[in-house]
Amino acid sequence: MSSMHLGEINPDRDVHQSYREPPSNLEAEQALLGAIMVNNRAYEKVCEFLAPEHFFDPINGEIYDACASVIESGKQASPVTLKGRFDTHEALKDEGGAQYLVRLAASVITVVNAEDYGRTILGAFQRRKLIDLCETAVNRCYSDFHTETTPADIVAPLMTGIDDVSAGKEPASLVHVTDAFDKALGDIEAAVKGEEGARGVRSGINDLDHAVGPLFNKRLYILGGRPGMMKTGLALQYAWRAAKQGKRVAFFSLEMGREELAKRLFAIYAGISQEKQDGGLLDVDDVRRLVLARQELSELPLWIDDEPAPSVAQIQQRARKLSRKGKLDLIIVDYLQLVAPGNTSRYRNANRTQDVTEICAGLRQMAKNLDAPVLALSQLSRALESRENKRPTLSDLRESGAIEQDAHVVMFVYRDEYYAEKEEPPPGSKQDLIDAWDERMERSRNVLEVIVGKRRGGPPGRKCALHVNLELGRVENLYRESSR
Repeated sequence: MSSMHLGEINPDRDVHQSYREPPSNLEAEQALLGAIMVNNRAYEKVCEFLAPEHFFDPINGEIYDACASVIESGKQASPVTLKGRFDTHEALKDEGGAQYLVRLAASVITVVNAEDYGRTILGAFQRRKLIDLCETAVNRCYSDFHTETTPADIVAPLMTGIDDVSAGKEPASLVHVTDAFDKALGDIEAAVKGEEGARGVRSGINDLDHAVGPLFNKRLYILGGRPGMMKTGLALQYAWRAAKQGKRVAFFSLEMGREELAKRLFAIYAGISQEKQDGGLLDVDDVRRLVLARQELSELPLWIDDEPAPSVAQIQQRARKLSRKGKLDLIIVDYLQLVAPGNTSRYRNANRTQDVTEICAGLRQMAKNLDAPVLALSQLSRALESRENKRPTLSDLRESGAIEQDAHVVMFVYRDEYYAEKEEPPPGSKQDLIDAWDERMERSRNVLEVIVGKRRGGPPGRKCALHVNLELGRVENLYRESSR
């Protein structure tokens, strides 16, 4: 037998490799349609999972859709009742028009296998979907190579699509309002019974949970504040307290490194300030408490990612990878303005409003895709500093339109003590000014205000005052300390 030289053409092999038929089973499509027209009850076996777009042959999909429409209107679907719809159908001219329907029904031997036919059709559709997803990713690898697109931007939609296909997830369809009512009543009942999943994620700080409410799945929450207002500190409270309750938490720190966050957690948990940790001023008891804190904190289901400037697609990809080992209950992003736009350079795009609009929409979609609440921190505009009353409002959000629109809840943190310290009356001031300043300092000392600027489905304007230990970065109820 002679061997084939390198580069020699093998016609059979090359034809097979250059063109392959997309996965399909036209026999199963025709058998199912015939079974439905012979016995409409066959439709009941497939209607829950099979849709017209799953058919490879478009005309078969149209016939299935016509059968569904007639059956669901309470009438009988048969070649006779469907004749008027397809007698002059352009695509059926070569098949004899509505005679194609008659042949489908006449060729049926049994309707018992209707569900098997439907599963075969769906399986072929899912394979075609996977091919489309992979081909799109391959094409983007080539075409977007010289753009700002990162591999993660390509992988994220691919992984989402693959997960949807593997889970049998199809695009959401219209449901009757009674289905929505039943689901809502189920959620309400679960909340009344105090079931864990219905309560959402709580901070563990009673006054804060009363003002803001729990963080529920599929929703975007914004925590805004100027620097020095304890945004990250409060976010860490949510993270470690939720993890203490057994919730799985992913904390994306775009500003601080993981070591600094670890020191902050040590301060909160062990009661040893970060200044003391960094200065090496630890006694034997401090070391013992740090070792114990490390042991206990390490057992919490809390993960930290400190990669700088990821895109939403990259954040979602990492969170999705983690969620495969167990559903995530809370995702925290610190902070929103440091997230990179998907396909543009943050340093070249002058339109930051457009960037933030894309980022907020992506975070909201990520909350839905991963079925978890997303808590995103946000910086506020410097213009706030020029006002006499520096308590933040929605208009202080940078690029506020998109953030306010996409968020389910917007809350702000404010420490009046921070500003009062800067406004100390100079020496020689009138006594009434000094007394007023002393009173303000006393009133605001160690107080953190949380202001709810927006709450979809509830009243905005709620406030709560919390006690903050700046040395430890710990936030607690103002009048009663929460137990660790």
